[in-house]
Parts: sequence; structure tokens; C-alpha cells
Amino acid sequence: MRLKIIRTAILSLSMKNGQSAAKKIATLSIFTALSLIAFIIENQFPPLFFPGAKMGLANIFSFAALILYSPWEAFVIVAIRTGLGAVFAGNVSAVLYSFTGGVVSMAVSSVLMYTVYPRISLMSVSIAAATVHNVTQNIVFVILSGTALTFGYMPYLILLGILSGAVVGGVIMLIFKKVPQSVFERAIYKTTKKV
Repeated sequence: MRLKIIRTAILSLSMKNGQSAAKKIATLSIFTALSLIAFIIENQFPPLFFPGAKMGLANIFSFAALILYSPWEAFVIVAIRTGLGAVFAGNVSAVLYSFTGGVVSMAVSSVLMYTVYPRISLMSVSIAAATVHNVTQNIVFVILSGTALTFGYMPYLILLGILSGAVVGGVIMLIFKKVPQSVFERAIYKTTKKV
């Protein structure tokens, strides 16, 4: 409910005051940079349980952009993060998996956020997106490698998607519950004081 109030307040502010394009670009750049930093830090740790498995903490920032802005901005963050992340990690071939998984999971998040939210929680949206992300990456691997045996990982990928989605969703819920609404308004819109 609080999220709906924050989103409504931000949208009404944009209609009244107009939104500064520079401020929006700066905020999205910060989200992208934080997402890339989280990706790089997470990449320094060994995989969870099996090769390539990560918690996906970088998705916190693209999910926040989806909530505060729109699917378009969230897709841009995902695209830039996966592209630069692959370059910085030195694994450009991984962009096929990360980009495809990121785009499909963001599409699922967008559909859920704009159709069934708030009947389902942010946690549910995040879990569905993380699970779809893992399944999509596995399907891409099977298509590219021609090795159907990796479908055997699917139950583990789904469980890992539930776990990582719960973590990302929990962090997002915590942020939107505990951070005052005025912080989000200031992050998106320039506040001016009349003298």
C-alpha cells in the first residue's frame, strides 16, 4: 500500500512540476552504477551451489527503477549493467545469458507490477522474476550448447530463484517501507525553496 502511495505522489508531482530530464538521467545513472558495483562485487565470490549461480543483488536497482519510473528505464539499467558487467568481468560470452535472462525477468516483473500488483506482494514479483531469469538462462545454455542434460539443473535453479528473489524482494520491501517518501521525491524531482 505504501508503495502505491509513493508511486502516486511521484506521478502527481511529475504532472504538476514537470520532470527534469537531467535529474532523471542522473538518478538512473546512479542506479546503473550501483547495480554494476553490486554485480562486480558479487562476481568476486564463488558461485552458489553450482557454476554461474549468483544471488542477483544487482537486480535490486533495476527493480527499484521499475517501481519508481517505468519498465523502459528498468530495461535500460539491465542492458547497460549486463553489457558493462560482461566487459568488466572479462566474460563477454556471458552477456548472452545475462542479457536474455535480465530482459525476460524484467518483462515478467513489469507485467506483474502493472497488472496484478498489489494483489501480490513485491516479494512475489521478485521471486517470479528471479525464477524466470534462472530458467531463461538455462534454456539459452541448452540452445547454444545443444546439451539437454543441463535441464537436470532446473529444479535447483528454481529453488535458487526462489531464494534470490526473496532476498532481492525483501531488500526492496525494506527500502520502500523504511525510507521516507520525501527521499524518493527528492531523488526524482528537484525541490526548490521559495525565499
